[in-house]
Amino acid sequence: MTRRSSAFTGKHMAAVFIGGFGVVIAVNLVMASYAVGSFHGTVVDNSYVASQNYNGWIAKAEASKALGWQAIPQRRADGRVVLETLAVPAEAAITAEAERPLGAREAARLTFAPQGQGRWLSNETLGAGRWQVHIAIRASGQEWAGEGKLR
Repeated sequence: MTRRSSAFTGKHMAAVFIGGFGVVIAVNLVMASYAVGSFHGTVVDNSYVASQNYNGWIAKAEASKALGWQAIPQRRADGRVVLETLAVPAEAAITAEAERPLGAREAARLTFAPQGQGRWLSNETLGAGRWQVHIAIRASGQEWAGEGKLR
């Protein structure tokens, strides 16, 4: 039995090149679609401007920490937000800005009414899903700022 060997021709080389580049292009298209599909927005709109405000943010955070106030947000089934606070004066005014951390930008402004025993209830409701809540408390000429997450 004789074996016939065929020569490696230009057509074979063209098939190897086309196949190799086809694999590379296919992988790039798949990875690009994953990247575009998983992008859910930016943390800051302008990193340079954010870097210029950084020291001010740190100073504000240290001043807030020195007050000893705490606020923990929780969402009720009806969409209203409850703040559990610690050491916050009863005459305080509490507001919050809620925004979606991922996906389409959605924001809501919340105001709170005291419920007694360190509990505050929002006058507005938030939709289901994830929210980043920026809380501001003002009392007796002092200001506190904090954040919380709702799921």
